[in-house]
Amino acid sequence: MTARAPELLIAGDWQDYLLLDSGNGGKLEQVGPYRFVRPEPQALWAPSLPAKDWDSADAIFAPSSAADDDEGGRWRFNRELPQNWTLRWDDINFISRPTPFRHLAFFPEHSVHWRFARECLQAHKGEQPEVLNLFGYTGLASLVCAKAGAKVTHVDASKKAIGFARDNQREAGLDGAPIRWICDDALTFVKRELRRGRRYDGIILDPPKFGRGPDGETWRLEESLPELLDACQTLLRTNPNDRASARGFMIATVYAVRLSYLALAQTAQQMFDGGEWQIGEMALPHAGRELVLPTAIFARWRNP
Repeated sequence: MTARAPELLIAGDWQDYLLLDSGNGGKLEQVGPYRFVRPEPQALWAPSLPAKDWDSADAIFAPSSAADDDEGGRWRFNRELPQNWTLRWDDINFISRPTPFRHLAFFPEHSVHWRFARECLQAHKGEQPEVLNLFGYTGLASLVCAKAGAKVTHVDASKKAIGFARDNQREAGLDGAPIRWICDDALTFVKRELRRGRRYDGIILDPPKFGRGPDGETWRLEESLPELLDACQTLLRTNPNDRASARGFMIATVYAVRLSYLALAQTAQQMFDGGEWQIGEMALPHAGRELVLPTAIFARWRNP
């Protein structure tokens, strides 16, 4: 296996989102008309803006003090905000809102993958392509793929997240788009699709470090990811008995800070024969500052 040089994918294509500053373990963001402060453990440097700019944000998320609670905490609002508001990326409208888990119902760094998926689908030849979006959250990747002409199967273990995704479908004006919304454990669903002999032209996965399925299934990234990647490459094969016949695209994003991009890439590459790989990190650019904020590691594959 030939080692590949890592790439840095910078999501600098936003108009309704802006990273204003980061540092001292936090980030200051402009999200539509509102400003937020959220924790960011990778921002080890000093911020560039004065403290008054941070303190005057519309909402500040105070993280939990529990050592084993990465996403817990609570919002402190400096003024009353609406329950949600509309943002736009490229030609897709969607809803943003503050969630109990510090997120704002979307991950801006993922726009680099939305463009990649759309390019792959636009280059697809043959019948209408089908895309599987695992751990689909609030569905922006599903909407981008559907608008690019794909049939989409969106899988998430949270009924509430699927409800938010369907809200986004309406907000985007894609009510009639061919999207199947499935509440299920990702690995359980993929195994069922394998037994059915289903095949897909693209697979997107954004797994958490830890999670539970609707029937109590347990997901642990380091234990479950290799099996899931192996199953995904089978779902992309045109010939179920020939690994080299895998066609289409695959995108994997991981936020586990202790996991190297090389660990993700080499695990994924072991499962696939042929095709083109990109591996590395994703990042957000700052407004008026040369620094970029690292957010996640990724591996993506394409074999037209």
